[in-house]
Amino acid sequence: MVRAAFFDLDKTVIAKSSLVAFGPEFHARGLLHRRTLIWGVLSQMMFVRYGADEDRLSRISESVLKVTKGWDHLEVKQLVAETINEVIEPLIYDEALELIDHHLGQGDEVWLVSMSPTEIVEPFAELLGITGAISSRATIDENGKFTGEMEFFARGENKAIAMRELAARRDIDLSESYAYSDSETDIPMLEAVGHAFAVNADRPLAKIAHENQWPLLSFTHPVRAHDRSKSHTPFLVSAMVIGAAAVLGRSRYQQR
Repeated sequence: MVRAAFFDLDKTVIAKSSLVAFGPEFHARGLLHRRTLIWGVLSQMMFVRYGADEDRLSRISESVLKVTKGWDHLEVKQLVAETINEVIEPLIYDEALELIDHHLGQGDEVWLVSMSPTEIVEPFAELLGITGAISSRATIDENGKFTGEMEFFARGENKAIAMRELAARRDIDLSESYAYSDSETDIPMLEAVGHAFAVNADRPLAKIAHENQWPLLSFTHPVRAHDRSKSHTPFLVSAMVIGAAAVLGRSRYQQR
C-alpha cells in the first residue's frame, strides 16, 4: 500500500488565506469592488488572530459565492495562471517545504487538502511539484460562468470523506499516513490518518492536539519556493519530528 501526507493550505503551507491573497488581482481585473477587497483584508486579519470556526467559515464561504456569481471560469483560471508565482509563491512557509521535500524523498504521495477553490489549489499543487489536490469545486453553468453555488465544499468532515475516497482509489494506507493543519475545523482530516500534526494551531485545535498527543509545529518563515537555499538541518529536524511521532500515532489510530 501507498503512504501519503495531506497538507491543509491556508496558514499551514502558506502564511495567509489564498483567496484573500488573490483579492488585489481580482480587483485589478474589475472582478472585485474596493469595498469587497477591504472586507476580505479585515476577514483575513480576524482569521489570523482568532482562527476560523464553522460559523465564521460558513459566512465567509457564502459571501465568496455571492461575489463570484457570474464570473467567467476561464478568465479566473487564466488570472491565476498568470499571477500565482507573484501572489502565492512568496507566502510559502519554508518549514512546510522542508516537510514536503521529506515526504517526497520518502516516496510518499503529497496532497493539498483545501477549502479554497480548485482554480487556485490545483495550479499551486503543480507549482509545488506534489501529487495533487483535494479542493472546493464551484458550480459552473453551460456558459462557463460561476453560478454562486457549490458543487463540493472541502470543509470539515468533507475533507476526511474525500481523503478516504482518494485512499480507496489509490490504495493509500491512511493508518500509516500523515496530515497537517492549523484549524479545529480540520479535526476530521487529522483524525483520518495515523499521524496528525497541528501546525500554527488555533486555540481549540491546540487543546485537542494536547488531549490527543498530536505534535504541535510552528511555521514562521515564508520564502519563495525557487529562491530558498537548501538547508539540511531543517530537513533532518523534520525527519526526527515525524519519526518520533510515528509509533504513538499508529497506536492511537488503531485504537479508534
